[in-house]
Amino acid sequence: MMNGIINLKKEAGMTSHDAVFKLRKILREKKIGHGGTLDPDVVGVLPIAVGKATRVIEYMTDSGKVYEGEITLGFSTTTEDASGERVDYLAVNDALKAEQIDQAMAGFIGEIIQVPPMYSAVKVNGRKLYEYARAGESVQRPSRQVQIIDFQRTSDLIFEQGLCRFHFRVACSKGTYVRTLAVDLGAKLGYPSHMSYLERTASAGLTLDRALTLSEIEDKLVKDDLSFLLPIEHGVMGLPRVDLTFDQKEEVGYGRFITLDCQEQLVAAFYQDQLVAILEQREQFYKPRKVLNNENS
Repeated sequence: MMNGIINLKKEAGMTSHDAVFKLRKILREKKIGHGGTLDPDVVGVLPIAVGKATRVIEYMTDSGKVYEGEITLGFSTTTEDASGERVDYLAVNDALKAEQIDQAMAGFIGEIIQVPPMYSAVKVNGRKLYEYARAGESVQRPSRQVQIIDFQRTSDLIFEQGLCRFHFRVACSKGTYVRTLAVDLGAKLGYPSHMSYLERTASAGLTLDRALTLSEIEDKLVKDDLSFLLPIEHGVMGLPRVDLTFDQKEEVGYGRFITLDCQEQLVAAFYQDQLVAILEQREQFYKPRKVLNNENS
């Protein structure tokens, strides 16, 4: 059985579920999951967990993400991205200054409240929002708090045909809808807008410059080259690390509580540079939440 993390470059036109389905066929492994959904139109880093690594997938999902893309001011769409139908249109005055946009973008940095787009997988009363949208039904969408770590313009403004386009970069917490960020920015500037392009350049410590496409992974597998399979330890890079003694490792393997000189709520426990367990704090002790690599488990 294969065990490890794959830095997959998801291509446009497929869902994250499609990518997992194709990888199951390529690797001939059933136990595969992804760490963080990407919309079909979005390309970029999709962390994949194989075998035992699926047990740490939730910690990959919890980590922050970095995106680069393009925002277009001048019209909005039903899906808040380029794949939707045009809704509102308002010609952008070419007197709009880059400084105004930069100031507005800076106002989003920190903790903000977002309302997920109707075309999203957020569930309300057991149904996904996009199911309501496709049926032409409206429903109250739950708001959520997310964190924007960095949000900045990375290109000059391009004015043409009543529109204004520019590239951007955003670093944000899990659960952030970048489409909605683009729409909310436009509203702050007084224009309908949408996210016209997006790629995820980093997630769970994995970066786009080192990501591999499905076909590249398949080519390596044909040559018995498993270099695309990263150690399971990559899945917990976002957690604080503690190193256990031999006796502590043994205790953890039996599911027992141990004491640590640490104040973190959740930690990745290592022994001789191998991930042993995920431990959670219980008063003055640490209890194994998941034991991953121990002969007693």
